[in-house]
Amino acid sequence: MTAPALDLHDSDASQVLRRVFGYDEFREGQGEIIEHVVAGGDALVLMPTGGGKSLCYQIPALVRRGTGVVVSPLIALMQDQVDALRALGVRADFLNSSLDYDQQRVVEATFRAGELDLLYLAPERLRLESTQKLLDGGDIALFAIDEAHCVSQWGHDFRPDYLALSALHERWPDVPRIALTATATPATHQEIAGRLRLEDARHFVASFDRPNIQYRITPKTEPRRQLLELLRTEHAGDAGIVYCLSRSSVEKIAEFLVANGIPALPYHAGLDAGTRAANQARFLREDGVVIVATIAFGMGIDKPDVRFVAHLDLPKSVEGYYQETGRAGRDGLPSTAWLAYGLQDVVQLRKLVETSDGDDAHRRRQGRHLDSMLALCETVECRRVQLLAYFGQEGKPCGNCDTCLTPPESWDGTIAAQKVLSAVYRLDRERRQRFGAGHVIDILMGKKTPKVIQFDHDELTVFGVGADLSANEWRGVVRQLLARGLLAVEPDHGTLALTDGSASVLRREREVLMRREPERTPKAKLAKAAKAAAAELPEEAAPVFEKLRAWRAASAKEQGVPPYVVFHDKTLREIATVRPSSLEELSTVNGVGENKLAKYGQQILDTLAE
Repeated sequence: MTAPALDLHDSDASQVLRRVFGYDEFREGQGEIIEHVVAGGDALVLMPTGGGKSLCYQIPALVRRGTGVVVSPLIALMQDQVDALRALGVRADFLNSSLDYDQQRVVEATFRAGELDLLYLAPERLRLESTQKLLDGGDIALFAIDEAHCVSQWGHDFRPDYLALSALHERWPDVPRIALTATATPATHQEIAGRLRLEDARHFVASFDRPNIQYRITPKTEPRRQLLELLRTEHAGDAGIVYCLSRSSVEKIAEFLVANGIPALPYHAGLDAGTRAANQARFLREDGVVIVATIAFGMGIDKPDVRFVAHLDLPKSVEGYYQETGRAGRDGLPSTAWLAYGLQDVVQLRKLVETSDGDDAHRRRQGRHLDSMLALCETVECRRVQLLAYFGQEGKPCGNCDTCLTPPESWDGTIAAQKVLSAVYRLDRERRQRFGAGHVIDILMGKKTPKVIQFDHDELTVFGVGADLSANEWRGVVRQLLARGLLAVEPDHGTLALTDGSASVLRREREVLMRREPERTPKAKLAKAAKAAAAELPEEAAPVFEKLRAWRAASAKEQGVPPYVVFHDKTLREIATVRPSSLEELSTVNGVGENKLAKYGQQILDTLAE
C-alpha cells in the first residue's frame, strides 16, 4: 500500500523540505546538491554518516517528474526505509526477494502507472533484464546509488554487482545520477568516480566532522567490565551498538550484558536469517536495546537515537571505524564512540594482514589501512584532527575527545624500546628461538616462570633489566613498537621478530617517544558531554518528554514501525519544551511536516493536555 500523495506540483525544494520533512532550512551543502540534481546534473556526494545524504536524492525525486530509483544493498532495511517515507506522505516502495509474485506485480503496476515517488532496488535486481525493461516502461526522475563505496576495492563493503551500475548512463542517458557514500578517502573517491563513470559529474565533498560524537580510545584491561561501566554510568537505558571481530565474541558479550540486566541481542552472519531479522527489528523498533554485532551489521541503519557505538576489538581500517562510529548520534545529539584497544589487537591484526588471501599489493593495502588505524589509536594529538586529516580535511582541536579532555603525556621510551628489541634479538639470533610478547615481558621483568626456567632464559643478559616498569607498561611499549613497525609479528605462530627499522633503535640512531596514558581518567569530565543531551531538556520538560515517548512507542507498535518513523527524539524534545497548544503552533516544530501533523497532531495535543 502506498501513502496518499501530497500535492507537490510546482513546489520548489525548500517547500518540499518544509511540507514533507518538517524542516525550515537545509544542512550545510544539501541545498546546493539538491539544486544541481533537480536541474538534471550528475553528482558524486561524499558526506559523513548521519550528515543527511538521503534528502539529497529524496527531495529531487519529489520535485522532478517521474520516480526516483534508489539502488541500495540493504534488502533487510528497505521495508523500514519505505515505512519512514510513507509516514511522511511519500509514495515509496521496493522490489526485492522478500516479495512474493503477486506483491511484485502490484509494485510494478504502481510504477508503470506513475504512482510512485521512490522505488528501492538492490543492485542484483537492477542487473536483471526484466527489471531494466520495467524501468524502460516508466518515467524515471533520477538514479540514486546509495552506499557507493561498495563499488570500490579500497572500501570495506565491496559488492561486485555495483560494477554493473556504470551502464546506467548508457541505457538512460537523460536521467541524472547521484552516487552517495560516507567512506571517502581520496583513493576511494577516485575509484568510485572511475568505476561509475562519474568523472564528469559534479563532486560535492562535505565536512566529515561530527562534533556531537565524543571519540574515546582506552587501553584494554578488562574489556567486559570496562564496557559494562560505560553503559551503566553514561548510557543507562540508551540504544547502542557494540562491535566485536568474531562471532564467538558477539555471542559471549551479548550473554554477559543480558546477565547484567542490559537488554542486548547478538547479530552476525552465522545466525539464521530469521534470527538476524528479528534481532535487527527489535533494535530498530524498541527503545534502549543494545545490539552486539560483527561488521555484518550496520550499513544503512537509519536509527537516529543510537547514543553510543563501542568497539571491543580494533577495527581493520579508519574507513570502517569512521563509518561504524558514524551510526551514533544521527539526530545530532551528543553521543559516544568508544574503543578498547590493546596489545593483542595489534598482534592479531598484524597476523591477519600477513596471512590474508590476495596478492602482495592487497596485503600492502591492508597493511596501510591498519597502520593508519594504529596511528589514530596512538596519537597524543586531537583524535578528531587526525580523523579529518585521514579524509583530506583540516580540523582544529575539538575539546570533545579523550586526548583533548585528558591529554596523555609523551615520554622517552628509547631505552625501554632497546630492552625489548634486545630481548627479541637474543632469542632469535643467539638461541634460534622466537616467543610471544608475554614471554619476552616475563624475561625483562625477571620472572622465573616454568617456561623461562625450561629454556634457561634466566641466563640471558636481558633477564631482569626491565624491573622498572610494570607488566601493563611493558605491554604498552610492545604495542607501540608493533604499531610503528619497529617490531613485527611472525604470521604462523604470532611470535615477535625484528624489522628493518629495529636496527636504528638498537644503534641509538633513533629516538622513540611513547604515549603514556593518564594515571586516572577523570570519568566525570569525559562523561559530561555524553550526558549533555539530557541536560538540554529543561527539568520541567523531562516528564512531558517521557510521556510523549510512551505515546510514540504505543503508536509505533500499533503500526508495526520503529518509533523514530513516528518522530525523532529531537522533535519530541522540542515539543516537550515548547508545549504547543494548537496545531498551528505544532506545525512550526522541526520534524513536523504536513502528513505527520494531520496524522498525529491531535494525539500530541491530547497527550500534552494530560
